[in-house]
Formats: sequence, structure tokens, C-alpha cells
Amino acid sequence: MQQLKWQIGTVAEKIKETDVAYSIGIQLPEWTRHKAGQQVDVRLTAEDGYQAQRSYSIASPPEDKRVWLTVERLEDGEVSTYLTDELRVGDLLELRGPIGGYFIWNGNGNEANAPLFLVAGGSGVVPLMAMIRHRAKNGIKTPAKLLYSAKTPDDIIYRDELDSLQKTGDGFEVIYALTREQPENWTGYKRRIDRSMLEETIYKPAEKPDIFLCGPTPLVESVADLLQQSGHAPDKIKTERFGPTGG
Repeated sequence: MQQLKWQIGTVAEKIKETDVAYSIGIQLPEWTRHKAGQQVDVRLTAEDGYQAQRSYSIASPPEDKRVWLTVERLEDGEVSTYLTDELRVGDLLELRGPIGGYFIWNGNGNEANAPLFLVAGGSGVVPLMAMIRHRAKNGIKTPAKLLYSAKTPDDIIYRDELDSLQKTGDGFEVIYALTREQPENWTGYKRRIDRSMLEETIYKPAEKPDIFLCGPTPLVESVADLLQQSGHAPDKIKTERFGPTGG
């Protein structure tokens, strides 16, 4: 296996997604086309030589010429605070990737007709967004649903884009669940993801959907257990989780 090398990329764009999340578009001199769901390593080096490194999911589809990362600021985060607060267009950033071969969706494999069911908690939507964008870019008509749990409406990352994609009528549907605060006219769910919510939204086990779950560890483990109890095959459920880290 060829060893991945570090590359120096240039920050081409930076977009504010929420009060604490930013999308960063990076132009790299060389880039091996990634698969939707993969990650990159980001490394920061201080003037005294101290280095800090974190892994981030790629938000962009493989078709994009730039690599897009969406980073949520962690209060005590060493890397995330720099990327969200200090990084500017034109700055240089060290990246290595793409990384990961398990949590990926090609959209054109042997089971391309299998429905796609995505479950996101908070910033866990990032790698799932790469899959959604990949589907849209290629005109893939595979039915797809995203069940997205967030604390408040303001915490929903990519909301305008998700709503716009849903309106295209190509078989994509997004379902929101707000756990902490809902506006008066809110028509989505008003609680954490539970068994009844999953039963109301997911495709039937007989349809053999490809299922991807990403978010905080408790949410991912709970949803994976509930789905297996409902008859979904364990090998159809792929998970990626995150917990408290140095950021």
C-alpha cells in the first residue's frame, strides 16, 4: 500500500455554516480522488516546532476539485479553534489523505439500487453530506433519506442546501429532529431519535437499505442497536462515531 504523504494546501474559501461551524475549501497541488465518507489528517506546526494533528471528514463529493472540510469549534480544541477562529483565505494548511475504506458510499456498486438511509447527530452530518452531494452530482436516483438530529434550528449545518436538494424531487428526503429548542411552527420531530422515529422514517428491512450512522458515540450505538432489533442486517449498518477529544 502506497504511503500517503503530507501536502501543503491553500485555503481558497471559508464559509460560516453556524455560529461554531465553518466550511473550509482547500486547493491542493496533488490530490487522489477520494470516496464519499473518507477523512483527511490536518496538521498544524507552531513556530517552536510543536505539532498538533486531527482527523476531519471530507464534506465535498469526489467530483469537486477542492477538498472541503467542515469544522465545528470545540471550546478547548487545539486545532478546531485555530481552523474556525484564526484561519484565513490564502493561508497554508498541511493535509494528508484520503483516509478510510469502510465508511464509504460509492453509489454505483453491486447494490446501487438499495435505498440509502443516513442518520446524523450534530456535526456527524459532514461525511454524510459528501454522500448526498455525490449522489446529486452524478444524478443518482437511488432513494435516500437523511435523519438529522440537532439541538436547535441554528445548529443545523448545511440546512439551506439540504432543503434545496430535497425540493429537486429526485428521491432525496431530509427529516429533522430538534432536541433542545423548536420554533413555534416547527413540523419536524421534537425529541431525540428513538425506536418509533426510526420505524416511521427508515426503509423496511426487506428493502435492504445501505445505512450510515455518524455522530456522538451514545447516539450511534443506540441507533445501531435499535436498527438491528428492528430486523436490519448488521452488515448493512456502517457507523462512525466521535466523543470528547482534544479538538
